[in-house]
Amino acid sequence: MLGPDKNAIYPLKNYNRLCFLKNIITNPNILIGDYTYYDDFEDIHNFEKNVKYHFDFIGDKLIIGKFCMIASGATFIMGGANHRMDGITTYPFTIFGHGWETITPTLNDLSLKGDTIIGNDVWIGTNATIMPGVHIGDGAIIATNATVTKHVEPYAIVGGNPAREIRKRFSTQQIKELLEIQWWNWDIEKITANLHHLVNNNIDKLKTNSSV
Repeated sequence: MLGPDKNAIYPLKNYNRLCFLKNIITNPNILIGDYTYYDDFEDIHNFEKNVKYHFDFIGDKLIIGKFCMIASGATFIMGGANHRMDGITTYPFTIFGHGWETITPTLNDLSLKGDTIIGNDVWIGTNATIMPGVHIGDGAIIATNATVTKHVEPYAIVGGNPAREIRKRFSTQQIKELLEIQWWNWDIEKITANLHHLVNNNIDKLKTNSSV
């Protein structure tokens, strides 16, 4: 077999604090790509606990691509956390029913942000917080303790509260080439054959091999 079993829960022998995340998820509105891992200081099952305000009646999804690296304490705030802010009170009367469900704002009036989408090959640092509806591009890095309130461009490094772009990992042309190559969608045999290029920064070599 080339590479670890993507269907294994614990890909590291004798270490149960790191898991291939898709293999422990129970919520159908959380979609995880192959080889994305989560490493937790205490219990890998904390991941779903850290997806907050993810109510079925909202219907938003958390979508995470392939080969992502998610550190302990990463938190995803979902659309159920939003309140309407243009009234005298922000209290969400309507969600409690019992005659209050007819009061505006209804769910359709809330400023819902849609799905939260994390691309492929994204590294999310310890205790980072991702706010509702944020899209994080392929190859991005989210610094420890960052609070991400806006979309993050591919191969950007962001940090702070609110998170701001620190720099791009590669030039504009190199990022364009990497997004065209999409190495994470190769079959595992091809990925394995190109590991020495993937862990270095010779994009020209990787580009040459992408057509083989």
